[in-house]
Amino acid sequence: MSFNNNTPLISVVIPVYNRENYIKNCLDLITNQTYKNLEIIVVNDGSTDSSMDIIKQFSSVTIIDHIKNKGLAAARNSGIDIAKGEYIHFMDDDDEINNSFYENLIQASIETDADMSCCGMIHQKAKGKTQLFNYKKTYSSLQEKLKITYVGKWGYVVRYLFKLDFLKKNNLRFEEGKVIEDLPFAFAAVYYANKIVTVPSANYLYVYNSDSIINSDDIEARKKRNIGREYSKKFILNFAKEHGDFKIPGVTKGIFRYVFRKLTTYISNPKTTLTD
Repeated sequence: MSFNNNTPLISVVIPVYNRENYIKNCLDLITNQTYKNLEIIVVNDGSTDSSMDIIKQFSSVTIIDHIKNKGLAAARNSGIDIAKGEYIHFMDDDDEINNSFYENLIQASIETDADMSCCGMIHQKAKGKTQLFNYKKTYSSLQEKLKITYVGKWGYVVRYLFKLDFLKKNNLRFEEGKVIEDLPFAFAAVYYANKIVTVPSANYLYVYNSDSIINSDDIEARKKRNIGREYSKKFILNFAKEHGDFKIPGVTKGIFRYVFRKLTTYISNPKTTLTD
């Protein structure tokens, strides 16, 4: 498929909080993408380091400036509110994507008219959460969508390119004030999506950083993570019960299969770097 100026606009939302060591690389990766019809929205979430000075060096970037730190969920919601794209992707500022990431995702989305396209993800630390696809394939039944994404266990929204109208039609927002806020959002999105298409040629590298709230050994950070995990688990179990009492792969069914898959992934020694 060839692309021209009439191709759909993709809004890329990047929350930033004191990431002066990472944000330049992130913006370089996005501005150098093969797909050029991108709206890059950086939400400066109350940074006190030099992150803002670096961001301002990129003239193509739209900046939302939170005077005070409001958290990842609020930053992403601010991005949703101003996004002009037909599609939207949530990027973390310390992660990486392959050079044709958006080109491959949008092509698959257009060809299949899927509400969500799902990239492969390389988890730098937890190799059992690495998932790469061999085929472009479309999934429409609820159990197929839940199984191929394992969204009950892996809530990473960075894996998906969403139709923006789809998010708005279903009033999908990130719940503010929570940690592990990805999981409830992604789980509901997978449920409501008309189709999900897997894209083998689009890969996302989840970079392990010990200073993030998700990975920090700080006692307070660990406490927040535990509360967030408990809340997210209750959310998806209640959601499933309220929407037909369906089973969740890896959570309420197929747990042995999920554990076996993780173990075999570790044994196979998956790659930890991107190739295009």
